[in-house]
Amino acid sequence: MIAPWEFVQDLFNPNLGFLLRALAAVVISSVVCGVVGCHVVMRGMVFIGDAVAHSVFPGLAVAFVVGGNMMLGGIIAGVLTAVLVAIFSQNRKLSEDSVIGIFFAGAFALGIVIISRAPGYSGSVEDFLFGSIVGVSERDVLWGAVAGAALIVVLALFDKEIVAVGVDRETARAMGLPVLALDILLSVVVTVSVVVSLQTIGNVLVLALIVIPAAASRLMCTRFHTMMVVSPVFAAVCATTGLYISWSIDLPVGGTIVLTMVAAFLVCWTLTALRGLASSRAASPAPSTLGAGGDSHAS
Repeated sequence: MIAPWEFVQDLFNPNLGFLLRALAAVVISSVVCGVVGCHVVMRGMVFIGDAVAHSVFPGLAVAFVVGGNMMLGGIIAGVLTAVLVAIFSQNRKLSEDSVIGIFFAGAFALGIVIISRAPGYSGSVEDFLFGSIVGVSERDVLWGAVAGAALIVVLALFDKEIVAVGVDRETARAMGLPVLALDILLSVVVTVSVVVSLQTIGNVLVLALIVIPAAASRLMCTRFHTMMVVSPVFAAVCATTGLYISWSIDLPVGGTIVLTMVAAFLVCWTLTALRGLASSRAASPAPSTLGAGGDSHAS
């Protein structure tokens, strides 16, 4: 395993330019997913994060076939599917999970059919499923940075409204908030964050990038807005560490990053459990010594 300073030297080696681009992409993806994941975890939307990762496939497939921008294609497909899900979910005869399962499974199947018609598609499918740091271009990093910055700005502008809908939908509706529009907005934000992360982490593991940092910060924080700060920092540190380990001992990047996050989450969980145990012991009353004192006084 190489030393950390050797990893830093490799980052700035002109012959390994892809490594620095990969680090930039990983950090951008981690920060964006860390912020977005707080809303996903607090609203119990974990399933939609996984489903969105499948819904972007048709757009990626079309972009690959026509030689277009795959990130833009994925965003368009994911946003369109998310809007359809939000609209159809208004029918209370069907649960939202059912609608999500139908549309996102259909979208993924459509993507498979489209890309199977393109020559040499197998390698691209593997990159889509598991990510590829070698394939990260400067344009991918730029697109990710712009999209990520836009997402964070949108969440900052509509923070109170999105949180209000997440806490109590009926109360938010009574307050006059556009609940459907805010649902669509959050779905779009999740979609874009997924697409930003696909190049480095892959479709199979992108859900972990959204859920684990937010879940870990939920253990450590008592306020939602503190979570919004801790989660992206946790994600970025774990992702950078995972990339370093992956590069050092030649392991798959996506899997190594996720395992690093899982290990860090387990540490957070253990520390939180120990802190809770210590607090409960401190709060419990001390054993009474009144009887012993009384006997001594009587004698």
